[in-house]
Amino acid sequence: MYENKRRKEINYTKLSIVLGVIGIMFIAGFISGSSYIYGTTMPKIDELEYQIELFQDNQSIDNDYNSITSISYIYNDTSLSEIYKEVKDSIVVISGLVKYQTFFNTGYYEVQGSGFIYEFSDEIITITNNHVVSEVSDIVVTFSNGNSYPAEVIGSDPYSDIAILSVDAPIEEFHPLEIISSSYLEVGDPVIAIGSPMGLDSTMTTGIVSQIGRTIEESLAGSFPIANIIQTNVAINPGNSGGPLLDYQGDVVGITTAIVQDSEGLGFAVPSDTILKEIESLVKTGSYNEHSWLGISGTDMSYTISQIMKVNVTYGWLIAGVSSGSAAQEAGLKGGNERLVINNEWTVIGGDIIIEIDGNRIINGDSLMSYLEANTKPGDMIKITIIRDNIQSDIQLKIGTRPIIN
Repeated sequence: MYENKRRKEINYTKLSIVLGVIGIMFIAGFISGSSYIYGTTMPKIDELEYQIELFQDNQSIDNDYNSITSISYIYNDTSLSEIYKEVKDSIVVISGLVKYQTFFNTGYYEVQGSGFIYEFSDEIITITNNHVVSEVSDIVVTFSNGNSYPAEVIGSDPYSDIAILSVDAPIEEFHPLEIISSSYLEVGDPVIAIGSPMGLDSTMTTGIVSQIGRTIEESLAGSFPIANIIQTNVAINPGNSGGPLLDYQGDVVGITTAIVQDSEGLGFAVPSDTILKEIESLVKTGSYNEHSWLGISGTDMSYTISQIMKVNVTYGWLIAGVSSGSAAQEAGLKGGNERLVINNEWTVIGGDIIIEIDGNRIINGDSLMSYLEANTKPGDMIKITIIRDNIQSDIQLKIGTRPIIN
């Protein structure tokens, strides 16, 4: 009896163990199966949720697209199309006739450029480039609506390539633009040009400020460069000349004026600071005669020139010649004394090297002439730092006035 009871207890114990093992295996299997199901199904669920969100986003985009009539290019919350709409009626086409003489008779050909409307002291004027209207007769200004009116030049300055026109048009045709200071411009700032390239009126192009403080040559300025110019990569072509260079607020920061032939992305504009400086004189007197003049000619310094001259500077403006009776001659600046072929060009060496003006580093001729144009006027006293015979010294100079072009 005791043994039978003992055997039953042992059998119950074995049964409990077996059932426990089975329970553990069931639980483990459940957990493992759940993990497998989770691992295989959750990515699909996530993907489904992503597709749903994407569909909803696309629906939102479609709804937004349907709420507008066109796609706009936006920069810092600024719509280029809106800028164009606001300023296009302020920009005009300027055309006229240039006389030429042949062996048999006198002929005429038409020239064309651009301009923009501005209000100065309650007087409505049109601003353009001097080279657009120089020696041009029968000048006509055409507005964006196609209406054309006769115009005449009331002021011009070949040294800055600016001209002012008076247009005989009813007051409702005029929509003046704002001109702001260009001094805030930096390399990389976005800008806009609107004009009539190749006769295609009201053309808008965009780009950036590529550099500031350049100088360019213009035949109407004689032997003097036009200084303190804005370089830009905005696409401009013949016919753009005289049109406005705008910032992304639609304000004028310059006048597009020139391109380098056979180049890509090399355009230039007269800065608005030059316009603001000259505008009163141009409107009231018809000219501007306050350009600073030192009376020197020269070339940019380079490593090659420094080695030949045995000097310790590779930057600056090397003076080649000094004009008689000029401010430079009165101050004692000296030109060169030896003429050599350097890099396939005749170069006069041996003169003073200008490296600073009033403590501002002069790297080359661009920085020299642009500094003078932007920061000085005739009669000002400046301190010029030079290198002469490898010795640095300062010279005080009273700035003169650039000769008037006849």
